[in-house]
Amino acid sequence: MTAMTVLERVRSIPLNGTTILAVLALLSAAAFVYLVFTFVYNLYFHPLARFPGPLLWRATRLMYVIRMNQGELAFDVLGLHEKYGSIVRIAPNELSFQEPQAWKDIYGHRTGSAHGAEEMDKYHTFYRTKGEVLSISSGDREYHGRLRRQLAHGFSERALREQETIIGSYAELLIKRLNEARLDPDKVDPVTGEPAKRALDIKEWYNWTTFDVIGDLTFGAPFGSLERAKSDPWVEAINGSIRFLGIINGVKHMGLESAFIWLVKLLNTSRSEHDRKMMDRLHRRVEMKMERPDIIEGLLKKKDEWGLSMHHLQANSSSVLIAGSETTSSMLSGVTYLLLRNPEALRKVTEEVRSSFRSEEDITLTSVSCLTYMLACLNEALRSYPPVPFGMPRQVPKGGGTILGEFIPEDTVVAVWHWASYHSSKHFTKPFEYHPERFLGDPEFSKDGFDMLQPFSQGPRNCIGRHLAYAEMRLVLARMLWNFDISLVGGEANERWIHHKSYVLWDKPPLYVYLTPKPK
Repeated sequence: MTAMTVLERVRSIPLNGTTILAVLALLSAAAFVYLVFTFVYNLYFHPLARFPGPLLWRATRLMYVIRMNQGELAFDVLGLHEKYGSIVRIAPNELSFQEPQAWKDIYGHRTGSAHGAEEMDKYHTFYRTKGEVLSISSGDREYHGRLRRQLAHGFSERALREQETIIGSYAELLIKRLNEARLDPDKVDPVTGEPAKRALDIKEWYNWTTFDVIGDLTFGAPFGSLERAKSDPWVEAINGSIRFLGIINGVKHMGLESAFIWLVKLLNTSRSEHDRKMMDRLHRRVEMKMERPDIIEGLLKKKDEWGLSMHHLQANSSSVLIAGSETTSSMLSGVTYLLLRNPEALRKVTEEVRSSFRSEEDITLTSVSCLTYMLACLNEALRSYPPVPFGMPRQVPKGGGTILGEFIPEDTVVAVWHWASYHSSKHFTKPFEYHPERFLGDPEFSKDGFDMLQPFSQGPRNCIGRHLAYAEMRLVLARMLWNFDISLVGGEANERWIHHKSYVLWDKPPLYVYLTPKPK
């Protein structure tokens, strides 16, 4: 019987209601059998079947996606490690690790006994989206290495000294605008008879500051939020797209990218607005045709030689912009909240700042490096409230690899999850309490596993902007503590501010504070 004959017979079948129901029943049965087969295979015959984890998580990626879109996945991973140990299977093809050595095995340089071994590439399903060009965040080892070498000068110690005037000007503008905004002229304090204090969302002010800084260092012009004391629509668009990170990754993880990513992009109007404005600002930066100590100057020098299109420059500028603003803003918000909830730590760091300088002009990117207690406060905040709470996934190369002494099959997705690792009682004493003293040699914390703390990651793809982030955080926080006594506005939402959702990055709610000029 020929294929044509079979096709003719199929066409001759009458499409009545009974036939349609029979076809639907057959398809449903086939889908059910396929799901059962997949579940059984994942649970008992998959190469990762020997690793522990909750049944539904091992059977299907669906639970992972659901919890990610509920903003709870980063917190769930801690509980899974407490129940199942240092290696947990959190999806059919993904393992989470929670030991210091895992940082080296997964993300580290291939040196010593590992020399010559292939590095674990970034997991493309997570980092890449169909139809988008590669960037320093999503490119492979060779592509990343070339771009990083060109961007490195913009993040070097020398560049930081050259950028000091730029960064310092925005710290000064922040203080000026906060002084102007801290009182409400339309309300009177019943006790003093003076204008009442205004509750300020300090999270928003930090956001404006870090975006203005990185905007200037990337494009030669700020967003203007601090100057206007008002959020720029572009900044709002970037922040608005954070909620879509879970949706986008969920669609990709479930293998539905080809079918639905167009719909997600259509609904994500914030991302569309971001891309449009990014391209416009980038064109203006290119047209400057002048060298300046900013971040993307190195890429512009290689634009023609490497054949970098404007879309490639846009993708890399976007990576730098978001990594250099959102995460620093999160850290400043986190350390401010944690200090306000821990008055003794706030008293100590405030005293350190006000006793270390004779005037505000003495507070510079260089001079703040002497603030040892402040550095401990920031490091403890990085542990308590890491800017990226998720695990940044890598993929085991062909031939497999060894992590924590275990052979891991090729193509397995592996990661160390930041928030979960830093709140493990196995690695940190009193992990849910804020104690800067743990970084100052306090014997109580002598058994803490500080090698577990890698908020900027490790190895050849660690955060290129680490020095800039530390310098900016120190400078802004020092200026804030020099100028103001800060207090937390009451209310349950504010009291529990740190307990909010995470969709790869934090979805931060407002953080309201009162500011009072320091005593003369």
